[in-house]
Amino acid sequence: MTGQYPMPGIGSLNLKVVLFDTDIYALQALNSYLAWDRRTRVTFMTREIDELWNYLRVMPPAEQPDILVLDADHLGGPDGLLATMRRVKDMSPGTEIVCMAQNLDDPMLALVAAEFGAKAYLLKHEVRLRIAWAICRTVEHDMIITPEVQRTTQGYANRRLYNAFILPEQRDYPEMTDRIRQAIRLCVIEGMPAHLAADEMGISLHTIRGYIKEGYRILESYDHHEYPTDMTPQERAFMRFTALADEF
Repeated sequence: MTGQYPMPGIGSLNLKVVLFDTDIYALQALNSYLAWDRRTRVTFMTREIDELWNYLRVMPPAEQPDILVLDADHLGGPDGLLATMRRVKDMSPGTEIVCMAQNLDDPMLALVAAEFGAKAYLLKHEVRLRIAWAICRTVEHDMIITPEVQRTTQGYANRRLYNAFILPEQRDYPEMTDRIRQAIRLCVIEGMPAHLAADEMGISLHTIRGYIKEGYRILESYDHHEYPTDMTPQERAFMRFTALADEF
């Protein structure tokens, strides 16, 4: 799990990540967000569980994923999740499992994940853009959960859930106006060309370029990390915009 780019305060990571999610749109979004962060590298993604088993079966030990992001909602309830996690560990013992779910209608899913050693149980609507940061934090913590998971599972006598690290909110930038934030989201997060983003916002190309320039300045002023010299301003802006509140 060592990477070639030392980033003080962020770490030197190059995590091979496999994605399994039955929702094609969620799968594409996860892949897109992780692609921006050099610490995470998606090596395979699928909506079909049989394709996941085939992938793990043919991969040599040195190429097995470091992290499997697992859609916990559609595996047949707690028993299905447990069976899936056991099979993953049988086929790829070194792979850590990050469970993601749309909601927590059945808290037993989180309990099963915790008892079997999952590194995280995260609700998609709480993580969103912070998925790469959440995955990287699993290296530092025994288990990570989102706030709603913490609230919902308070009554369970499980040490890992009780002591789990609660994923922080996204870093706030008080100087950033709503219009600058919208410009950054369109041009950086969604990758929209500046002229199309300007049309979307009903402003001139000159104005949106000014918003982006000011947004980059604000993002940089709150960040003291060092980045690879070949990292583009857009890459840095994405990492800064999606950073956790406790990352400085």
